[in-house]
This record gives sequence, structure tokens and C-alpha cells, in this order.
Amino acid sequence: MPRRFIVLAIAMIALTVAMGFMAMQPEKFFGPDASKPAVDTGVTVGKRLPEFALANLNGKETKVTLDKQPIVLNFWATWCPPCRQEMPELDKFARQHNGKLTFYAINIQEPVDNVTEFLVQNQYTMNVLTDKDGEVAKAFHINSIPTTLVIDKQGIIKYRKSGPVTAAELEGVLNGL
Repeated sequence: MPRRFIVLAIAMIALTVAMGFMAMQPEKFFGPDASKPAVDTGVTVGKRLPEFALANLNGKETKVTLDKQPIVLNFWATWCPPCRQEMPELDKFARQHNGKLTFYAINIQEPVDNVTEFLVQNQYTMNVLTDKDGEVAKAFHINSIPTTLVIDKQGIIKYRKSGPVTAAELEGVLNGL
């Protein structure tokens, strides 16, 4: 009996030492991302952006996914006065940051012809995606428009605002990434 106890005690000590080494250097035992906490997918600040796809104004499906640069999503509609108020500034912001970030203006539940006419009349050139049935807006818990999200290069939502947003606010968020 004492011999078994000694063997068991040595095994427990060895296991404890091994676990200590693994805890100090998890990347050596479990891979390079093991020491980073896992991030859940979601639609709020601190969560990883869920991938989704919507059609652009030409009907071509566009997959919104991490592409190693920040992403700005702006949910809006042509009939929404605050959306119309922020649109000139957002269009200019999107043009100024073309190639440095991906900007999507996601129109919610409007006919493509109405959206296209609105953009042409106002000479807006930003990327517009159409959420015809409102399913993506529902998944993102969009309760009021406009709503804007900023996602960092790693795909983590860093900013979310309901109501009009300014280019200066977006610049501040981007500078903090």
C-alpha cells in the first residue's frame, strides 16, 4: 500500500508540474492563439462579426467577411430623415477611406429602384447592399436607423451607435483601433 501511495504521489507531482508548464506557455502546447481568450460571434461591441451575404444594387451577392482591414456597416433607409442627414458625410468618408477600410451602406427593406434613384439623385457612390427582407437587420438587432458599426482588422466589433454618426466620430474610432 505505501508503495502505491508513493507512485501515485509522484504521478500527481509530475502532472502538476506539466500543467504548470502548459499554463505558462500555452502556445507551445496548444497553438499560437491558445493564450488569447476566445471571442464569441455576435452583434454587440466586443463580439466577432458574423459573416453574412447580401445583394448589391446590381443583384450580385456580396459576402461581408473579414478582409484584413476595418469594416464599417451603416444600416439605413431612404425615407429616414436622420439617415438622409448623415448620408453626404458618410459618402465622402467612404470615398476618402477607399482601400483603407470596407464601407457598406445596408439599405433595409426598400425596392432596389428606389434606392438606386436616391443614390443617383444625390450622386452618392458608396457600396450599398440591400437587405430586402430585413433578416440581416433583425439578426443585428437593428431597432432604429441609422445604426453604424465599426469592426477592426481582427473582425471584432469595436463601435456601435444608433442614430446619426459623423465622419469625426468614425475617425476617432478608427484612430483607436
